[in-house]
Amino acid sequence: MEKKLQIFFESGLIDKYILGTATLSEQSEVELYISEYPEVEAEYLRLQNNLEIIAKTNAVEAPRFVLDAVLQDIADEQPVINLNAYPKRRTPWYSIAASVSTIMFAVSAFLLYQQNKALIDENQVVVDEIFDLRSDIEKNNSKLDNVMHQFMKLNNPETEKYVLRGNDRAKDLKTVAYINPVDKTSMIDVVSLPKLPEDQTYQIWAELQDRMVNLGILDESNRKLKSIPYMEDALGLSITIESKDKNNKPADNSIAEITIKNN
Repeated sequence: MEKKLQIFFESGLIDKYILGTATLSEQSEVELYISEYPEVEAEYLRLQNNLEIIAKTNAVEAPRFVLDAVLQDIADEQPVINLNAYPKRRTPWYSIAASVSTIMFAVSAFLLYQQNKALIDENQVVVDEIFDLRSDIEKNNSKLDNVMHQFMKLNNPETEKYVLRGNDRAKDLKTVAYINPVDKTSMIDVVSLPKLPEDQTYQIWAELQDRMVNLGILDESNRKLKSIPYMEDALGLSITIESKDKNNKPADNSIAEITIKNN
């Protein structure tokens, strides 16, 4: 039984199921394992939680659609002809017919020109929108690749998760750090940060044996899963409140800290 589960986990089917790339037969197989094995259900819920974290931090902008309406109600302007009647001389009927035919031809030509011009403009708009859609698709594909890359990082069994919660000075502060000592990568997810005065910032530090190293500024306005420098011999992480013009040495005012496991 244990070997069967190990083979299933190593197949990567559950990752494909979460990401929506599994075939119908693969979906059925995964759902069967989820319903029969509590270990598979637990792993499925963990992966779902990780995917929600990434989805929260990668907002994908919806693409612009092709214009909903095109030019309508073409102006139907016709020249006004004033005819002066001469009682002593009648205009031949064929002259009147020729004039009417000429006027109708001119009006028809004008309307056809206007319609053709509107159609050309409409086609150009459609072409421009198609190029915009292609550009949006490329951007969305790039974002999807980034999401999948982050998802794989979070699901790496070597990745450790650390939750930093604020003390009494910042009770609502919560961030999550993901550290992989094998790949030597570190990521931080800002969940919530209490508002600070304009001249202060939150900064994250790595605690080494003999010094503290600044890893960057935490800003809630840029809430997304982002990479931070990996420190080989870090003993822990801490978050402090600092003045904006000071980031070389932390003040003795840590508001959240954790100890990193020794590997």
